[in-house]
Amino acid sequence: MDIAVKRFYISMFFPGALLLIIWLVFIVDSTLNLGLVYHGINPRRLNGLQGIIFSPFIHGGIKHIVANSLPFFALSTMLFYFYRNLAFKVLLICYLATGIMVWIFGRPSYHVGVSGIIYGLASFLFVSGIIRKHLGLIAISFLVAFQYGSMVWGIFPLEDNISFESHFFGLLTGVVLAFVYRNRGPRGERLFWEEPGPESNNEDDQEATDEMPWNEYEVEGPEKKKIPEVAEEQSVLNNDSNKLL
Repeated sequence: MDIAVKRFYISMFFPGALLLIIWLVFIVDSTLNLGLVYHGINPRRLNGLQGIIFSPFIHGGIKHIVANSLPFFALSTMLFYFYRNLAFKVLLICYLATGIMVWIFGRPSYHVGVSGIIYGLASFLFVSGIIRKHLGLIAISFLVAFQYGSMVWGIFPLEDNISFESHFFGLLTGVVLAFVYRNRGPRGERLFWEEPGPESNNEDDQEATDEMPWNEYEVEGPEKKKIPEVAEEQSVLNNDSNKLL
């Protein structure tokens, strides 16, 4: 199997497992009428602190969970594909930071759903794509935002039954993380309006370049590069066989 395709399948594993858990919780809640929505984030109340952990797994209805499923799976898969050394850290920070800020600043109501994390991942991939000059990440984020609907408007208090606080603080967290990890991740091509610059000796840039999937593909894919030591060893073996003949 092509190394890039194999890596893509591996990147889907953890997001798929999380999404499966979200759906299982929703099915059990709907079937048994458990009322798990009351375990969501309830701002500035002690019993609402549990929602920081539980709220992303709780949804208010079938439309809510369906609307969140595809964006969450797509964005988290892209996160694990392009940022495999940062993915767990970024996902965890988006998870906890968004929940904590909603608990501190949110309206006195129950906030549930994974949409805050979705906004965090989308803004991280988009802003990081611009910083890293990676047009693929920018295009993917635009595509998901388009499919998700009026994503930008979700950060404004336009509808009472939508937690714009989760959306806003998720987006803010993603932007901050993109700048914090601005030297980590895939390095894109020089954009057409930019002048060529000097080579960077930044160690973080070197590490980021090493993370790029196509570097791995060039070594392990169909068109493998000849490694000097291997080529030399093969030459010696051939010479020895000629001597034997």
